[in-house]
Amino acid sequence: MRIFITGATGFAGSHLVEELLAAGHTICTLVHAATSHQELHAHENLTPVAGDLLDVASLETVVAEARPDMVYHLAGQAYPARSWQQPGMTLAVNSVGTANLLHAVVQYGRPRVLIVTSAEIYGHIRPEMLPITEQTPPAPNHPYGVSKWMAGLLVPLYWERYQLPVVEARPFNHIGPHQALGFVVPDFASQLAAIKLGQRANRLMVGNLEAMRDFTDVRDVVRAYQLLAAEGQPGETYLICSGQPVKIETVLQKLIEIAGIDVVVERDPERMRPSDTACLYGSYAKIQAQTGWAPQIGLDQSLADILQDWAERL
Repeated sequence: MRIFITGATGFAGSHLVEELLAAGHTICTLVHAATSHQELHAHENLTPVAGDLLDVASLETVVAEARPDMVYHLAGQAYPARSWQQPGMTLAVNSVGTANLLHAVVQYGRPRVLIVTSAEIYGHIRPEMLPITEQTPPAPNHPYGVSKWMAGLLVPLYWERYQLPVVEARPFNHIGPHQALGFVVPDFASQLAAIKLGQRANRLMVGNLEAMRDFTDVRDVVRAYQLLAAEGQPGETYLICSGQPVKIETVLQKLIEIAGIDVVVERDPERMRPSDTACLYGSYAKIQAQTGWAPQIGLDQSLADILQDWAERL
């Protein structure tokens, strides 16, 4: 199968590329050099092409030349905190960029398309509204959430107007090897790995430890992406999550135990996000009913793999 991927050099994208290549697919990736943090390893079935989601003409050319049977759209500005510093850029890349890609795909033909958004669109959720489902009303509390909500709104529109078989994947927090800094688990793990290697003092800087989040291993997430791309109902949205809330403090304690070191934990005001939602977790009942997907990799295994990854990186 011929596959076109945006965001292939990102966290989930790099894992997706590895799995699709292993399955024997031919892949063309859109690479925006200024924002890429993963290197794509050379492969005979992988063709990276420089491009920009905001350059409509070149995007149409790239898609037409790729001739995809399936499209995965993972690219975007992925940091909620940064969206307060660069709201216009976040909205442009995540919302307008998605619209540009869908337009380019329609000009080419009717391949199956998966658009990846985010559970950050839900904002502050009252306890009685949990677990979140696909019917929970979005109420984003930062520009990043708004940008992903807007991107998702395009999915049913393009199915209804153009009969483009496009599906929205709405993942919750996903973790695993190769994740960049700027997210809570790699921020913890990188510090712990450096402490264990003797590269820094045994002080761990943290933000809000009281929030509860729904963590899924990235390898389970990209498996869900593949199932939805192949079997999801066009125009529909699917949550990807573990279904279990975990306190950030619990994640930290597990990481410290796995690392096997003594550390002093200090709160860093700079790491406190004013829009933090107290508890956020979802239900994966819809994707399970449609595709049979359920998470397989447990939290302890994910955290052990993340620490090992950071030890190797450092």
